[in-house]
Amino acid sequence: MEVWFILLLSLCLCAAIKYFLHLSSHGKSKQTKLSLPPGPPKVPIIGNLIWLFKFFSDIEVTIHNLHLKYGPIITLNISSQPAIFITTHSLAHQALIENGAAFADRPPPTDSGRIITSNQHNINSAAYGPLWRVLRRNLTSEILHHSRVKSFSHARKWVLQILKARLSSHVKSGEPVRVMDNLQYVMFCLLVFMCFGDKLDEKVIREIEDIERKLIGILRIFSVLAFFPTLGKFFFRKHWEQLLDMRHREDSIIIPLIRARKERKEKMIQKQNQNPDDEFFASYVDTMFNLEIPDDDGDEGGRRKLTEQEMVTLCSEFLNAGTDSTSAALQWIMANLVKHQEIQEKLYSEIKGVLVGRGEEEEEIKEEDLAKMPYLKAVVLEGLRRHPPAHFVLPHAVTEDIVLDGHIIPKNATVNFMVAQMGWDPKVWKDPMEFNPERFLLGDDHDQGVVFDMTGSREIKMMPFGAGRRICPGLTLAMLHLEYFVANLIRDFKWTAVEGVGVDLSEKQVLTVAMKNPLQAHISPRVK
Repeated sequence: MEVWFILLLSLCLCAAIKYFLHLSSHGKSKQTKLSLPPGPPKVPIIGNLIWLFKFFSDIEVTIHNLHLKYGPIITLNISSQPAIFITTHSLAHQALIENGAAFADRPPPTDSGRIITSNQHNINSAAYGPLWRVLRRNLTSEILHHSRVKSFSHARKWVLQILKARLSSHVKSGEPVRVMDNLQYVMFCLLVFMCFGDKLDEKVIREIEDIERKLIGILRIFSVLAFFPTLGKFFFRKHWEQLLDMRHREDSIIIPLIRARKERKEKMIQKQNQNPDDEFFASYVDTMFNLEIPDDDGDEGGRRKLTEQEMVTLCSEFLNAGTDSTSAALQWIMANLVKHQEIQEKLYSEIKGVLVGRGEEEEEIKEEDLAKMPYLKAVVLEGLRRHPPAHFVLPHAVTEDIVLDGHIIPKNATVNFMVAQMGWDPKVWKDPMEFNPERFLLGDDHDQGVVFDMTGSREIKMMPFGAGRRICPGLTLAMLHLEYFVANLIRDFKWTAVEGVGVDLSEKQVLTVAMKNPLQAHISPRVK
């Protein structure tokens, strides 16, 4: 205890000296009439320690209370740069759409973040500029384009059969289904296939999944580095060693898969040259082999290929971003369908009507059927509004001084957007805490009455995928997966609550906002 007291006292003294030096170097001549958005007073070190503990407990509740006190835009002095929190949809639209370029950057990464992202060589963390454009364009045009997404339909059918088989075993045993365990595994299988282009053995898939989970887990420990970056390595030396070991293990697992895919691709290209009728579809890794990115030294026009470690980073980003948020959203949607049996039956009636109209009985709902199911889309949208997988989008950083709502947002400030609070705003949504898919139906007299714009380009009413230039590139793919799996799960099984357990919609924060008590349900086959 005495050691920690001495350390904290030293930190306070260092911060106080830095704070007064900062004041002396910024005279009154640099002050402007505009001020930062309001917020609680800044207290060096002590204030940082308070926010450190808040971030691990009730930061969202705290910001909500500050919003009620100070207004729609708030400043917290969490680290060396002010952190701005935007809580309303109108200000989010002004920032992300009307001033999109200025709000498109990312804050500087921590040292641990640089290790995980190969020095910001992935889409989420890359600074707004040439590298980010190349990486994002590659993903959106080569993998997430409509024609490319369609080419993976057989993979979606494959993992759906895996999911159905796992669920059918619960029907035979009569045991409740632990929904998240099954959803997370099959979604990871699907993303692994899209990433590497092969149906890998379950042992290999589990090995990849295990290391990705452990890396995410240890990164949460390093959240403290945002507050005291220079001291983190000293205080968390063992964790640093663990982090480096895990990153090496990640490379040792994924690099052989990348090399094997490259060898297979070269052989397939040779076969195609001999027989042009042979079909070869591109996986995400395939798009990386010949991709050229800007030189690290910033020379204009200088280009180089990705290193294997950078490919690992991009694969990791693809697997985690496509698995955790989608499986979390699926669980929330299924939980509400279990809780609200009348909504589940209305959705089943729509699904059954589409199948009858088609005049044939298939093993699963086809992807082209989804466009004929407006209530299905409404259920998915309502799930994303009521239970967004992330209550904050990844932090933005501004590239220049911007005036917003009469306040100055200084260059390099970190800006956060309160996603959940926007989706629950009673000024925008009627009875916002109710699960009511009808609000999204065309012509309904609730909130929308028009086809809903998920991109927020016209106006932002909710933004589970973000908005503006940094909007999640996988939005369309995620919506397809949510609709496809919800439709087939409801088409094949009736889902009911476990007696004495029910459905608990309490939340907890992990990588995404998950159910505090994961959904368990009884399932029974639908009568065909």
